[in-house]
Amino acid sequence: MEQTLAIIKPDAVKNNQIGNICALFEKEGLQIVAMRMEHLSLEKAEKFYDVHIGKPFFEELTTFMSSGPIVVLVLEGDNAIERNRKVLGNTDPAKAEKGTVRAEYGTNIGNNAAHGSDAKDTAIREIAFFFAKEHICPR
Repeated sequence: MEQTLAIIKPDAVKNNQIGNICALFEKEGLQIVAMRMEHLSLEKAEKFYDVHIGKPFFEELTTFMSSGPIVVLVLEGDNAIERNRKVLGNTDPAKAEKGTVRAEYGTNIGNNAAHGSDAKDTAIREIAFFFAKEHICPR
């Protein structure tokens, strides 16, 4: 079993899409083993996205991610990282496949409804960033 992190971003939370997005994860066979709502401070958003420091979109991204509540989830299942990324769809909602989170609930590259870990080492770091190990259900 593999675990990955997903974040339902402020735009989707504001638009009451939490349940719909969670249903897409579950439909894909991913189990939600940890979940919480949080309002990131700008400082915490900057720390989470520190790999993007210096990139032109960094300030816009961190400002957006700290603009309202988010829902952070740990998803578990076989090939969870790859399956989560499939459910999320292309980063650009205009290019995302119909039925994916971003195609259904995103409006543009910046407000694309959700984040997902892109690799195993990233998933480990991102899960640890939001959740203490003892809060993740063992399988």
